Amino acid sequence: MKSINLKEKYEAVDGHWHPHQIGVVDNMQVLLAKLKGEFVWHSHENEDELFQVVKGTLHMQFRDRIEVVQQGEIIIVPKGVEHCPMTKNDEEVQVMLFEKSSTSHTGNVKDEKTKTDYPKI
Repeated sequence: MKSINLKEKYEAVDGHWHPHQIGVVDNMQVLLAKLKGEFVWHSHENEDELFQVVKGTLHMQFRDRIEVVQQGEIIIVPKGVEHCPMTKNDEEVQVMLFEKSSTSHTGNVKDEKTKTDYPKI
């Protein structure tokens, strides 16, 4: 058991939309990611996702609305809900994600942004 310095860990995150694992709590992954631009519309059939905005402003698109998530806030996307995270004005946003280890990066959607492995940092 050791404390984790998030600033140092974010410096090790390479690229955008590529989560990196910093820990596991039971069967939940704790992931860090840098986001920029628009992601992929997708859903997770069997898993919820929690996004905590560490730096910046996240715009979580749903089919009927957009939720603006500010630094220091979280949003929980329930299983089965189609969503598409995005940032605006070329802003890089840092998020911490909590999701089951079984969660596929882009659900059933395959895209050039889809990652199948999350580096441990």
